[in-house]
Amino acid sequence: MPSPLTPRQILERLVAFPTVSRDSNLALVDWVEEFLEGAGITAHRVWNEERTKAALYAHVGPEVDGAVVLSGHTDVVPVEGQDWSSDPWTLTERDGRLYGRGTCDMKGFDALALAALALAQETGVKRPLQIALSFDEEVGCLGAPAMIDEMARCLPKGRAVIVGEPSRMQVVTGHKGGGGLICHVQGHEVHSSIMHRGVNAIMSAARLIDWANRRNAQSAAARPSEVAALFDPPWTTVHVGTIRGGTAGNITARDCRFDMGFRAVPGETVEEWVATFEAEARALEAEMKAIHPEAQIRIARLFGYPPLRPESEGAAEALARRLSGDNGTHVVSYGTEAGQFQAAGYSAVVCGPGDIAQAHQPDEYLEVAQFEEGWAFLQRLVADLAR
Repeated sequence: MPSPLTPRQILERLVAFPTVSRDSNLALVDWVEEFLEGAGITAHRVWNEERTKAALYAHVGPEVDGAVVLSGHTDVVPVEGQDWSSDPWTLTERDGRLYGRGTCDMKGFDALALAALALAQETGVKRPLQIALSFDEEVGCLGAPAMIDEMARCLPKGRAVIVGEPSRMQVVTGHKGGGGLICHVQGHEVHSSIMHRGVNAIMSAARLIDWANRRNAQSAAARPSEVAALFDPPWTTVHVGTIRGGTAGNITARDCRFDMGFRAVPGETVEEWVATFEAEARALEAEMKAIHPEAQIRIARLFGYPPLRPESEGAAEALARRLSGDNGTHVVSYGTEAGQFQAAGYSAVVCGPGDIAQAHQPDEYLEVAQFEEGWAFLQRLVADLAR
């Protein structure tokens, strides 16, 4: 049966759910399931271990290989501490813009994808269309892998994945991979007047942070590969964003914790960079233990996702270019779930409405013109699948 809701009305419903990554997304998933059921579409959930969150996927059309997959995430970043001009959980239109948390990143595309799935069901497509909505993308692309694995096992294989992250409807064929660590340096406290008998965790951590500085400088000075040269910057970056530790100015710090993040260009892997960093940490740890045996460095992985590599004659790129008319070369330094789909054997691109500059901002917005361009793109897709 035809969808009772327009894409704009679907977006209004999705924005109203405060699906910040730290919280559950189940109220939104419940609503999406009901919407799809009303359109005659069966949805499937993939739960997290605590069953407090779920990813969702669905299939429309004949049970044959070759589906186009529309991929989005349901979680958003927090609004605390941001100065909003209107309620972030209420879709508000002003001056040709749709304001609300997630309008750009990326409930705008989610709404369009749901409307497209309902349209495909109503139209009766001859080639299948699938949707994949994940959770915890904003905290490291954590929720997609299990969903992708189950889709590959339980559904006819998709031939092309369109991840609708904001790209101003340009066809993005490559992005960097990402990884995050938490490093805990444990030293040995003594009075700073006899600091040579202690192990200062902060000063030891500073050596590891300076390793990041030195590697960034080396990478910036090296000649990039042909693929890396497409990115800005054209090298793998190592970044520390937070650090805390110490007790007082006259005590060698017992503890220091800092995060370390990697954004790896295609052709390099986060795993290789992490292994190099861990080797540096183990060498430093040996020096620390020589002073005091309880000194140590603990490294915990927070997340990791692969890069999206530009494909030679990729099915997703060819399809997205044909539907959008965009023939430019576009890559981005932020990460998406497209690399995870590609690693699982799918052809993938990023193409969605909105500008990444608006993501995570106060007064986040999606231009109405971009929303309409995205809907025209997906209507052309459904018509193409119906031929």
